[in-house]
Amino acid sequence: MKYFPFIFVLLYGFQLLAQEGDYPWLEGHAGTSGLLYQLGLPQGYERVAVQPHSFGWWLRHLPLKAPGAPVMLHDGRPKGRQDVHWRVLDIDTGRRDLQQCADAVMRLRAEYLYACGQHGQIHFNFTSGDRADYSRWRQGYRPLIQGQQVQWRKTAAADDSYAGFRAYLNTVFAYAGTYSLSRELRPVADPDDLQPGDVFIQGGFPGHAVIVVDVARHRQTGKKIFVLAQSYMPAQDMHILHNPNNPQLSPWYEVPRDGLHTPEWYFEAGSLKRF
Repeated sequence: MKYFPFIFVLLYGFQLLAQEGDYPWLEGHAGTSGLLYQLGLPQGYERVAVQPHSFGWWLRHLPLKAPGAPVMLHDGRPKGRQDVHWRVLDIDTGRRDLQQCADAVMRLRAEYLYACGQHGQIHFNFTSGDRADYSRWRQGYRPLIQGQQVQWRKTAAADDSYAGFRAYLNTVFAYAGTYSLSRELRPVADPDDLQPGDVFIQGGFPGHAVIVVDVARHRQTGKKIFVLAQSYMPAQDMHILHNPNNPQLSPWYEVPRDGLHTPEWYFEAGSLKRF
């Protein structure tokens, strides 16, 4: 009987391993390749609780490539800087220069909603302010864009395939970015309220965005730390960022009181937002 709690936790843990269907872009997925099982915690910390199969849970289980994998650009060349990442996410980039910083954030959010069947919740705004709903795309409607004017017309057959979903995302990536996404997201007033799935974003031309994929809290002090993922320009593999300011804590970051320094961007105070 003394081993029952351990056995229960072990079996429950395996029940919660991410499955192939949770990450549709992969043909196969070993649950133990997920971030949760690859990244340890600093002494005294424990991961904050998240609901099973919530967005935070899904991000925490994102599959990683093997240690040492380089960040590759969309055209197959290695990124010039290989010193900014801890690990590379096991997710495709595409062959076009589309899936950059804000696009990576939108990709992860949309992939999560797609995986759990919440298709009606998948929508983003173009830079023009026009809303692009995946539910409309599935019905065969496509945007006709003339200057700043966007009209949706039914020009294709209904398509609920994964390939059709990816075509929708490519269109979003082409006509949306940090400017539009920053206006969609809700500000998080208190940085201590930071949660998995939150986004540090500066909207602009260019701007930048990184997404919080894991959060932990110190058992005694309550102090939070977190992990960030990004893509960058040009489009490249999504990757977990090193913490250049605290190599001993890296890839974990402390909650910033003012601005946030990442290897390739500085986010001013007030940049934390949420879907």
